[in-house]
Amino acid sequence: MLSRLVFVSASALKSSGPIGAGVVHASRCLHTSSQSLAPVPPLPEKGGKVRHGFIPEELFQLLYPKTGVTVFSLNQLDSSTSLFCKDYLKTGPYMLGAGLLLYMLSKEIYVINHETFAAASIGAVIIYGVKKFGPSVGAFADKLNEEKVAKAQEVKDVAMSSLVQATEDEKKEQWRVEGRAMLFDAKRNNVAMLLETNYRERLHMVTNEVKRRLDYQIALQDLNRRLEQEHMINWVEKSVISSITPQQEKESIAKCITDLKVLAKATQAKATA
Repeated sequence: MLSRLVFVSASALKSSGPIGAGVVHASRCLHTSSQSLAPVPPLPEKGGKVRHGFIPEELFQLLYPKTGVTVFSLNQLDSSTSLFCKDYLKTGPYMLGAGLLLYMLSKEIYVINHETFAAASIGAVIIYGVKKFGPSVGAFADKLNEEKVAKAQEVKDVAMSSLVQATEDEKKEQWRVEGRAMLFDAKRNNVAMLLETNYRERLHMVTNEVKRRLDYQIALQDLNRRLEQEHMINWVEKSVISSITPQQEKESIAKCITDLKVLAKATQAKATA
């Protein structure tokens, strides 16, 4: 009876399409965006939802449209409306797994032996270890992960700070390069001012030299004129003196004495009056 149920489920699965296509379709829905050079999104810190510790929820969601079987409804209290609502439990995947297991046992595809009990014991020990030491091991792993993330973040912060400093230095150098044109203009102006100053100094020196030479020529002409005048005066004096005879000299002296006496008498008359 159970084998017939398994065969009926298998035929329903074949008619509805292969499982692999459904798996591929379910995996394709995870990549809906187009491929681009955008940054890769960060990895999730926790895994996806699973059932019974290792069965992914996506498998149940994949099998629901093919093997969904409503067995009974469970009344639940809605916290928002304070009313009871019905929630139907879908047990299709569980029935499929149980049917496959019973089919394998009934057809002796899988035979229960001592290895089965050993596997069950090992599985129980593993489950106990996971339940007992899983939280502490997870916390230790999380601590190691946080330390690694902190170190990576520190390296990233150091790199970012160095890059920011390099960017600021580059901006400062660009600002200096922009100010270099002003510096060159100032230097050109300074050189032009130096050339103009040198030109004016040379022009002033030439002017002074020309003035000094002109002054020399003027002084030379004045000296020549003064010497000519003195020579002329001396020559005239010598000529006049040489032209006066002794008789004329005596007469001029007597004339002078007579004029002096007349002047003396006039002065005495004015004084007595």
